[in-house]
Amino acid sequence: MNQLLNGIRVLDLTRALAGPLCTALLSDFGADIIKVETRSGGDSSRQWPPFDGSDSLYFASVNRGKRSVALDMRSEQGRKLLRRMAVDVDVIVENFRPGVLADMGLDQESLAEDNPGVIVMSVSGFGPTGPEQFSPGLDQVAQGMSGLMSVTGAGDHTPMRVGVPIIDTVSGIYAALGITAALVSRGNDGAGHHVQTSLLESALSIMSFQAQNYLSTGRVAEPNGNTHPTITPYGTFDTADFPIIIATGSDRHWVSLCQVLGDPELADRPEYRTGQSRLAHRDRLTKELLELLSVRPAAEWVTSIRAAGIPCGPVHTIDQAFADPQVQALKMVQPVTTPDGGEVPLVRGPFWVDAETLPIRNAPPMVLGQDTAEVLGEFGLSDEDIEGLRRDRVI
Repeated sequence: MNQLLNGIRVLDLTRALAGPLCTALLSDFGADIIKVETRSGGDSSRQWPPFDGSDSLYFASVNRGKRSVALDMRSEQGRKLLRRMAVDVDVIVENFRPGVLADMGLDQESLAEDNPGVIVMSVSGFGPTGPEQFSPGLDQVAQGMSGLMSVTGAGDHTPMRVGVPIIDTVSGIYAALGITAALVSRGNDGAGHHVQTSLLESALSIMSFQAQNYLSTGRVAEPNGNTHPTITPYGTFDTADFPIIIATGSDRHWVSLCQVLGDPELADRPEYRTGQSRLAHRDRLTKELLELLSVRPAAEWVTSIRAAGIPCGPVHTIDQAFADPQVQALKMVQPVTTPDGGEVPLVRGPFWVDAETLPIRNAPPMVLGQDTAEVLGEFGLSDEDIEGLRRDRVI
């Protein structure tokens, strides 16, 4: 059984990307995700391009496996309904600004009597304390503030944004990790927890050795383009037709690479013999490698270099990536049936459990509130109750 979170019910109050990705990952493992959206407009990402017809593909990319409930969270009836749901779930995920959930009476302290085991995950822009704790934050703001943009891009010192919302993505992953850790803890003692993370903290946490280098030595890293800042040859290299990635992580790799390139004596030259000496002569070494690589096409080099046990791969466009035989073997694209009988291709969660991939339980809820009646019925509301809420424009 690969539905490891089967039986876990999650109230998803998030919008945009980080929070929705978190709950999409929980859905991948079998959790029941109830996405509660504002009755007027819903998740803001529903209005974000790119579009397929009227459907936001941005929204679709991080809302697989969920059901959508639309209600007026500002009204008294709407908040009562939301609390009724909150006392009967295992997890609440939110990305309001700090304090908003408490104002709604949905924080862990307010729910302690009625749902003492509830786990509340809060994802904010800048964390629960500090001078910017109440400021709005989005992915690129965190990329810039963390220093990530300062080490990304070519060596001309122009800060560069990463090409995908990397901080939203990693924040969603961290949030899912925090929730699963809290679920394990609750299994031991029955207690709920309030777990928090933020875009800024997530961004700083992935600065990796660049952050540690500064903290330990005071050295401030600079952008290195498509080369590794401390290892060479490690980066993008042109061939007779297309660029490839070569990553020699050791002296053994370096010796093997020289043999594959047809110039084994290159490895024995004093200026290239060790990692430090190669780094000191990076520009000269790169020029020599490009001359050797220019005589054969990328596909041949990738095959030969990989056969020698050296990490190597092509530089794909997105269409080439999904056409790659390895990607197709992994079955990363899963067609999912939509409520109208159509089909939408989605990128599945990147997991295997007991030699099986994790199925997407249902297509993203592209129609706002499409599952409202079904979900409210599961929380004990009668058809008459639901119709009354609809008449009062609560749902």
